[in-house]
Amino acid sequence: MALFVLERDVPLPAAEAWRRLTRWERHADVVPLTRVTVLTPPPTGEGTTFVARTGVGPLGFDDPMEVVGWQAPREGRPGRCRLVKRGSFVTGWAEIEVHATGTGTARVVWREELRVRWLPRLFDGPLAWAGRGMFGRAMTGLLKRD
Repeated sequence: MALFVLERDVPLPAAEAWRRLTRWERHADVVPLTRVTVLTPPPTGEGTTFVARTGVGPLGFDDPMEVVGWQAPREGRPGRCRLVKRGSFVTGWAEIEVHATGTGTARVVWREELRVRWLPRLFDGPLAWAGRGMFGRAMTGLLKRD
């Protein structure tokens, strides 16, 4: 499995950074060739499921995910979300944490562990490198736009 960690200090209140990162449909705006379909009704919380479909036409794959941990940020307490990837092609998990760091500022930590089936472990390093790049751009894009 390829593990990577992304961290950003942002000029947003923790609640706003959290909202921007956990609006799952918006992830399609910052991940090329991807659309996201949320399968459960709002609000997002433990048990929410969604699918990120990446590809063009019939060439692509589904990345189904489930929120298995959910704690929105509150006064004096960081927000934490844990997702489990339940696909047949991509498996693993992701954790998003949002910590208030001051008045109107926050620190975001995104941890992800990916496994691509049939990809030898020899490629875990390049997969982590690619994941840091792709998810880093996605995280930055989500935090910059509403």
